[in-house]
Amino acid sequence: MLDIKLILEKREEVEARLATRGVKIDLDELLNLINQRKALQKEVDDLRFRHNQASKQIGRLKQQKEEVTFLIEEMRRISEEIASKEERLNELEEKIKDLLLRIPNLPHESVPLGSSSAENVEIRRFGQPPEFSFEPSPHWEVGRKLAILDFERAAKLAGSRFAVYVGAGARLERALIQFMLDFHTKERGYREILPPFIANEMSLLGTGNLPKFERDLFKLKGKKWYLIPTAEVPLTNLYRDEILPAEKLPQRLVAYTPCFRSEAGSYGKDIRGLIRQHQFNKVELVSFTLPENSMEELEKMTADAEEVLKRLGLHYRVVALCTADLGFASAKTYDLEIWFPEQKKYREVSSVTNCLDFQARRANIRFRREPKAKLEFVHTLNGSGVAIGRTVAALLESYQQADGSVFIPEVLRPYMNGLEKIEPESPL
Repeated sequence: MLDIKLILEKREEVEARLATRGVKIDLDELLNLINQRKALQKEVDDLRFRHNQASKQIGRLKQQKEEVTFLIEEMRRISEEIASKEERLNELEEKIKDLLLRIPNLPHESVPLGSSSAENVEIRRFGQPPEFSFEPSPHWEVGRKLAILDFERAAKLAGSRFAVYVGAGARLERALIQFMLDFHTKERGYREILPPFIANEMSLLGTGNLPKFERDLFKLKGKKWYLIPTAEVPLTNLYRDEILPAEKLPQRLVAYTPCFRSEAGSYGKDIRGLIRQHQFNKVELVSFTLPENSMEELEKMTADAEEVLKRLGLHYRVVALCTADLGFASAKTYDLEIWFPEQKKYREVSSVTNCLDFQARRANIRFRREPKAKLEFVHTLNGSGVAIGRTVAALLESYQQADGSVFIPEVLRPYMNGLEKIEPESPL
């Protein structure tokens, strides 16, 4: 959520920066409501003053044994008027809050300008695309021939955009999760969390998923609960409505969770394989930092996610998203994109984002530099460390062999009982 003071003092700048996202945000309605609230608040304050004056006058008149009935009636009328106006004030507050919750974050000044994802800027690459003496197959075909991925039975169990992992496929998914958790906790200093996989409305409001993106979520029927779209939601809200000591920042957290997304509006895109599913596993990184350190923290988190791909020996690139491609809560984002040989294209496997104080304002996460210092909002960052299903897909495509087997990167072999390659299994 944007600072309302910033909107009032620098309206033109705010509108101009929001326009670089490719969306026009008209602040007239919001500012009109704010002015109405200000005027109404003054009326309420004036009425309270009159009420207090009448109360004092009644006290004096009673001491003098004088008639006070008319003043008591006046106080009753003022109280009713105050109650009516306060009800209207509450309505205005809710409207203002709802409008603020629907305004996206401002792009950071270092974000490249652009009108579409085609104008994202490549920052660096690692490794080289794998070369084959044969025509590589897409990962879903590799998994089907090895009998480690079963999309047909998944469709029978749940529907399209689900997968059943079988045998070595299931072990590979589990190995990646454990490898990433071990790496981030033992080598990079993140604290592991196992949160609920269901979140309430306040949690989704805090991260920016609600109210604007409700149709992208799976809601539990008859409940104010949602399946989490990412561990960013519970991790960020761990400190909702709390005040953190400055000396305990940064707080770096990591969690494995399944993630659930309706993928509304994406039908027809990536309908085959593991790229865009309704349920997928992910290892997520979240950090809470001092404002002056958040851009440095963004670079660290990006490097942490990159190291996972480096150790897996996957060719990837880092891309800075342009203004029009930023997520709702993002001030700046780097995407990590793995090369998919059969598709001959890069696919995003991690987005690492600095939200500045945008989420902290929504979730009321603050810190204090000294015991009596003014409260400030922390900066929050999040990033995949990384998405598991897409990494499995990249491994199957990048390490496939002419005989149909798939080599397992050395770093994963201890997590797979020393298995060096996946060979065809008997079907279910």
